[in-house]
Amino acid sequence: MKPVLGIETSCDETAAAVVGGDGRILAEAVLSQLAEHAPFGGVVPEIAARSHLRYLPEQVRQTMAKAGVGYRDLAGVAASSGPGLIGGLIVGCQFAKGVAIANDLPFVAVNHLEAHALTARLPGLVADGAPFPYLLFLLSGGHSQCIAVTDVGRHIRLGGTVDDAVGEAFDKVAKLLGLDWPGGPALEQLAETGDPNRYPFPRPMLRRPGCDLSLSGLKTAVSQTVLRLGEISPASQQCADLAASFQQAVVDVLADRAAHAMDMMRARFPESDLLVVAGGVASNAQVRNALSEAARLRGFRMVAPPVRLCSDNAVMVAWAGIERLRRGVSDDMSVSAQPRWPLEALQALAS
Repeated sequence: MKPVLGIETSCDETAAAVVGGDGRILAEAVLSQLAEHAPFGGVVPEIAARSHLRYLPEQVRQTMAKAGVGYRDLAGVAASSGPGLIGGLIVGCQFAKGVAIANDLPFVAVNHLEAHALTARLPGLVADGAPFPYLLFLLSGGHSQCIAVTDVGRHIRLGGTVDDAVGEAFDKVAKLLGLDWPGGPALEQLAETGDPNRYPFPRPMLRRPGCDLSLSGLKTAVSQTVLRLGEISPASQQCADLAASFQQAVVDVLADRAAHAMDMMRARFPESDLLVVAGGVASNAQVRNALSEAARLRGFRMVAPPVRLCSDNAVMVAWAGIERLRRGVSDDMSVSAQPRWPLEALQALAS
């Protein structure tokens, strides 16, 4: 199979990649918009969309040149088409359609969540591959879900957050502590020097049946503690202890929820033994270690993509496009970008 061009513009990374039909990454590039959004302490959708519009054409041109292929050498063009910030999705989706139309290529509208879900199937990432079915624990700034991935386009939601996503909780607590944006990586770094047992924060829904999770109460507990302590310097030991205690509470909750999800997965699919952890929070070392141990205790293997492929990237989009094109599936040019597009809404595809 020929290579596929992938485009990712669902939030604040402008990304392009060319992936061969055999899964080899021929070229990839991710342009962060950190500098544009940092003054506002978070992603501003209008700024994100305008940045994608400004940088995407050159980003794609350079990526194609680095891969050493022309548009006519492609098997198709894939773009994140939801869920995400609608302005950015429209930019990437319409650009990809333009390339596809101009070069008579198939277009694939990729569900951003499914792209995360299928990353583990990239050849070489998982020893002996990642055959269906497997359990996905998706942990990002906007999504925290336990999903049974049974095939391309076939997903069963086992549970997920009832309020804040994990990455969102990290960012909000980091802001409470006066840390720079993006807060998640800053909080993880600060927590390395803190005492995770200093503050006994709650572990919401721990040991409760099912694998839903809730983090708003934990976030509120941190907020109340910070308010009680008064002004805290981000450089203080007290702040490091707060960060470490919060992170440990999250880690404990995620390990417990993952354990319940693995039990649910095994009950549905007795042969399943693979836990895939994906999304930006999967780059957190403490989270990885805890989920790996939880998987070991349940007789599962835990795998996570390389850190660079945990956050939003175009490699996963191109690969999701390859998975669909192999099945003879592409999309009509009339398909629209969708800010909300749950995995369960994907049409099941014949194997």
